[in-house]
Amino acid sequence: MKRDFDTLSEAINTLKKEGYTEDFNLLQESIVCRNRSFEVFAEDFEVDEFYRFEGMSDPGDNSILYAISSKKHDLKGVLVNAYGIYSEDITDTMMKKLAVH
Repeated sequence: MKRDFDTLSEAINTLKKEGYTEDFNLLQESIVCRNRSFEVFAEDFEVDEFYRFEGMSDPGDNSILYAISSKKHDLKGVLVNAYGIYSEDITDTMMKKLAVH
């Protein structure tokens, strides 16, 4: 379900209330939980929703928020990543998994 959010923080707070409580970080081949000591690889998670946010004056403020779930690990969380020239260097597999249309 796509919704309109005015700010990144509003979207994160809403998703956290809906159970997306993990805070994921993007690695080259996986995502990792900040509060856990394991990685979740592309085949073990789904992107449930995503939202783009564009900075009004600074291209460095462009970001994508992903709502991610993993049935295998019984996790739901959020991942924030820059897009454009500031995006992270990731593998083709991860790029395909996080592709937004």
